[in-house]
Amino acid sequence: MSISEKKMNVESFNLDHTKVKAPFVRLAGVKEGVNGDVIRKYDIRFCQPNQEHLEMPAIHSLEHMMAEFSRNHSDKIVDISPMGCQTGYYMALINHDDYEDVLDLLEKTLKDVLTADEVPACNEVQCGWAASHSLEGAKEAAKKMLDKRAEWTTVFE
Repeated sequence: MSISEKKMNVESFNLDHTKVKAPFVRLAGVKEGVNGDVIRKYDIRFCQPNQEHLEMPAIHSLEHMMAEFSRNHSDKIVDISPMGCQTGYYMALINHDDYEDVLDLLEKTLKDVLTADEVPACNEVQCGWAASHSLEGAKEAAKKMLDKRAEWTTVFE
């Protein structure tokens, strides 16, 4: 059995990255807590895997902006984290199962990015690597993602 055939513990490692068509937003996992709370993790893919990627300063700024701005639109956000492969983010929400609402939340958040004058918490007191930011790179990534809004629900060609 090859490594690509082996079932992996990490959900995204079981996704055939050669068959997806970015950009997309897909439900990547559901976990239920012992008290009945449900966390849903979404794969928000900005770039086509293994063909393009976001630059680190843009990823970092977009992370700050999405983390801050998304919470203006929902109190269900648990976390927004960049992918190490630099192609997108994971967004986790608690007790929220409306996929269309998640898409609307992301759209509103990315529109906030486009109108922002600065990156939130972009300073040495609030950020661990404040020198690595790009407001313009974050805006460019947000615009590119928003321009393909109609494609977000299609994961595979």
